[in-house]
Amino acid sequence: MSKISLGSHPYMLGFEQLERLLERSAKSGNEGYPPFNIEQTSEHSYRISLAVAGFAEDDLDITLEDRQLVIRGRQRDDSDGRVFLHRGIAARQFQRSFVLADGVEVGEAIMENGLLHVDLTRARPETVVQRIKINKG
Repeated sequence: MSKISLGSHPYMLGFEQLERLLERSAKSGNEGYPPFNIEQTSEHSYRISLAVAGFAEDDLDITLEDRQLVIRGRQRDDSDGRVFLHRGIAARQFQRSFVLADGVEVGEAIMENGLLHVDLTRARPETVVQRIKINKG
């Protein structure tokens, strides 16, 4: 039995890019840290919230490239001269990636109570009805 992909399915024309996006998101390297929520805030808007306690705004970097939202965090090592009897709060770096659909735009990013919120909006698609003329051959 052969595997059918989205790009080769006879009723799914032009969806090859969707298959590539799915492959790219599977390879994005998200490892489970930091934990996050994705919330639908209205019919056409979303909010991604990441738990980034211990990170300052300067430790975080948010980029959007080729419909992929990437959030990176890197804490500076501030343990110079300090003696820890127990160190359970690790200063670790992270990268979280989210693939955005066409028409989804990134709004503002807000730090609040150890959470980084990134707001997204989806433009309402216009309904277009087009009549195709049949020419005689």
